Amino acid sequence: MTTYALIHGGGSAFDWHLVEAELRDRGHDTVAIDLPASDPGAGLWDYADAVARAVAGRGPLVVVAHSWGGFVGPLVCARVPAAALVLVTAMIPAPGEPPGDWWERSGRPPSGTDDEHELYFHDVPRDLARRVSDHDGALAATMNMDRACAEPWPLPAWPDVPTRYLLCRDDRLFTPDFVRRHVEERLGVTPDEMPGGHMVMLSRPAELAAYLAGIVPAAP
Repeated sequence: MTTYALIHGGGSAFDWHLVEAELRDRGHDTVAIDLPASDPGAGLWDYADAVARAVAGRGPLVVVAHSWGGFVGPLVCARVPAAALVLVTAMIPAPGEPPGDWWERSGRPPSGTDDEHELYFHDVPRDLARRVSDHDGALAATMNMDRACAEPWPLPAWPDVPTRYLLCRDDRLFTPDFVRRHVEERLGVTPDEMPGGHMVMLSRPAELAAYLAGIVPAAP
């Protein structure tokens, strides 16, 4: 049995509920928690430590980070032993780069729209998209991530953990051409690919769970 630490992006732990069910049906353990985004005093290490506390004593551990969670996942791996780190259509930090500067420094092209449904939920069933959007929107009203977005990313280098990146070919927020370049520039690897938009955990939970379950941690 593998434990999957599931780190959300700009939404909440609820974003992972379908993938959690799929992984548990496959005999695995899952931990998805809400990052302390409502605490204005919380910095990046506070986010990582919240995840590390939740998974303490569990293993083998695979850390999975979505979107903005890409800033947190590697920090978790610096705090607790992890067998693998998986970035799911995620932002990739650079040492010393504040998350708030990533948008410009990464060279991500403009989306051309601010429509939330088009960027995030275009391939998610409408009722599910509405339910998640309502849930996450209520939490967003209490968020204050100013410190976490403004402070430099604290690691001097990428943690020594096997890392994979999953590109979603229908993502309208982080488009495939941009992601392939971003992953090569910052990680020097070729991403894995699957169909799906930015919220792939909602649009294709079974396929995402099957991909994650195929990442078998090496025996100690």
